Amino acid sequence: MDEKPKKCTTSFEPSGLKTEVPTGTILLEAARKAGIYLSSICGGDGYCGKCKVVIDKGQFQSKPTTLLTPDETRENIVLACGTKVLSDMTITVPKFHSLETSQILMDSDARRFSELAGNVQEGVFEFDPLVRKLAVEMSEPTVHDHTADHERLYVAIREQIDAPVMQTGFRILQGLSKVLRSTNYQVAVTIGRRSGTTEVIEVEPSKRGKTNFAVAVDLGTTTVVAHLLDLINAKTVDTEAIYNSQINFGEDYIRRIIYAEENDAFDEMQNRIVHDVNSLIVTLAARQKIDLREIVAVICSGNTAMIHFLLNLDSTRIRREPYVASASFVPAIRAAEVGIQINKRGLLYCLPSVAAYVGSDIVAGVLTTRIYTKKEVSLFVDIGTNGEVVLGNREWLVCASSSAGPAFEGSGVKHGMRAAAGAIEKLNIAPDGSIEFKTIGDTHPAGICGSGLLDTIAELFINGIIDRTGRFKTNGDTRLTENDEGLQFQLVPADNDHQEIVITQADIDNLVRSKAGVFAAIRVLMNSTQTKTEDLDAVYIAGGFGNFMNVQQAVTVGMLPDVPVEKIQFVGNTSIAGAKTVLLSQKALETAEKIANSMTYFDLMSHSGYMDEFIRASFLPHTDLSLFPSVASVKSV
Repeated sequence: MDEKPKKCTTSFEPSGLKTEVPTGTILLEAARKAGIYLSSICGGDGYCGKCKVVIDKGQFQSKPTTLLTPDETRENIVLACGTKVLSDMTITVPKFHSLETSQILMDSDARRFSELAGNVQEGVFEFDPLVRKLAVEMSEPTVHDHTADHERLYVAIREQIDAPVMQTGFRILQGLSKVLRSTNYQVAVTIGRRSGTTEVIEVEPSKRGKTNFAVAVDLGTTTVVAHLLDLINAKTVDTEAIYNSQINFGEDYIRRIIYAEENDAFDEMQNRIVHDVNSLIVTLAARQKIDLREIVAVICSGNTAMIHFLLNLDSTRIRREPYVASASFVPAIRAAEVGIQINKRGLLYCLPSVAAYVGSDIVAGVLTTRIYTKKEVSLFVDIGTNGEVVLGNREWLVCASSSAGPAFEGSGVKHGMRAAAGAIEKLNIAPDGSIEFKTIGDTHPAGICGSGLLDTIAELFINGIIDRTGRFKTNGDTRLTENDEGLQFQLVPADNDHQEIVITQADIDNLVRSKAGVFAAIRVLMNSTQTKTEDLDAVYIAGGFGNFMNVQQAVTVGMLPDVPVEKIQFVGNTSIAGAKTVLLSQKALETAEKIANSMTYFDLMSHSGYMDEFIRASFLPHTDLSLFPSVASVKSV
């Protein structure tokens, strides 16, 4: 009879969190079990080198790796993904792993696009919430009017709204007569739109029907953002954001799908994201002193994989040829069916998506920027965990997704990090060669976020430190050194309390590939529609990265087309903005569905011209310098 493995206690500092695991458990898995976040871009495959921790006490076994220096090995620094727990252990988790919710940035530079009540008030869409409350007054039955209570209610509702098809839940029907009699047939009725059907969600005394709230949610791969809306006056009451707790299983959704497949963990993936949504809802409700029963709807927008995780739909084919989703248009369901904690009969809506790699967040972006209404051609780019691109106007819309976007969120970059306190967000090389930078929160630099990385590549190129291929020039600059990992350039020197911050040749190669992927996707769409750069009337940049991106630097490195700066607009979190628009207007939902249906998706993985465009774009700014006249005029390339 086999003996059960001995249990070991793993204690993580400075949080103090502990968990018991069997001997031989991989340390990264023990951290996940304890609820500790460790950065692991590769999902535990052992090649990113991000999951470094310090073993303070205990026995362990680690795989040999070139991702740790001899000094780090002597200091008991290990990669959690390649270390087995052999005894009780105490582990210190370095500060760079921490996810500080307070540092999530909330699109302060793009408020006009996230204040979606404005779209309704300005007449873009009629104010007609998906879930609304009606004050209903009915005449009481008499010997001359024998209309049944249920039918009497329907007649009264139809006097106020167009509702040819209606339904009522059995529980509501059972208690209907009692409620009507106790209120002299004067009630507040909550109704919800479910495709072509109007559902009676709740019937209650008029005095209890004075409030009507809903929550719009952006299910981001990295962050989850929620806005609490008052459906009576179309106002945003409060906002909150947290990091997506699925991040423990991989920093991109493909890694999460792989983990879930290999560990039969799809239920866990759903539980994580539902818990995140509930945490946001509870926080918003408590802060505004609202009973959860008063929240009658939730609407979610996000990439296709995140919507699948939320609903526990089969997401395995998203990452396998022919790359199809289980569903692109999901009908409204009871929120309680997936565990979302609002009114027990409240509804959950999900915006429609286009394809496996172009989700409802991109549909929301097109809806928000209204490029589907314009005569001129516009370009919409969302640079985040992936790089999604939409090109078109009121006559046509084409879209694609590049998988090369994550580097600009810090993934795969030695000192890359998210846009949090201590991240270098702006960087400039002065005429005397010194490096000037600004960090988020004006603290000592801890790493570089996306906008800072973009600045770094551009500045190194403009100042002749790297060439058009992105390779370092060995010109005698003492800040350029070489170690076992290759060449690296010092951006911030070390001091007694802080490590140095460098950009490596591998980092630059990764970033050039990332920008090339985005621009190649743009070129495929432009070439396929015979669109020239001068034809672009507007370029919309969505996502938190766009809020801090230097437009000229993005053009300099060849990520964005070389258009006049005034044509480029930062539009912030259009995913949450579009969700709010739809929540406030039935017509907006219908429009979103039409947008999703009308968009032509280009699968870049099978597109014959994509790789050629990618190779051309893998130079700074590009092999075809005629595409970037403004760069050529500033720098002799």
